[in-house]
Amino acid sequence: MKYPCLVPKSLCKVPIEVHLTGEGITEDGEPERTLDLSLLCNFQDSVKTIFTEEKKLVECTGTAYFPGDIAENFPSLSGGTVTVFSEEREIVHGMKARNPDGTVNYCKLEVK
Repeated sequence: MKYPCLVPKSLCKVPIEVHLTGEGITEDGEPERTLDLSLLCNFQDSVKTIFTEEKKLVECTGTAYFPGDIAENFPSLSGGTVTVFSEEREIVHGMKARNPDGTVNYCKLEVK
């Protein structure tokens, strides 16, 4: 059975550079860069304002949606960075949304 793609390519218009890192580290103690991609995504920004006693903190976050599997050789999207709208952001959460048959329907990267 063919499952419908929940993130259609026609809605992915934002250029994004994705730099995924693996679980291991290099000899220098840095995360090893495993995959560099130039893709189009559907990107959604959100902003949260937190008031503390000393100051006001504004936290910008965003979510990038991709149709299909962006990293077929990796079982999970563990971390890295993205460059979107000329700004580099850290990946804090990655997800591969799967169909009932185990294939990947779409990928989601949450960044801050």
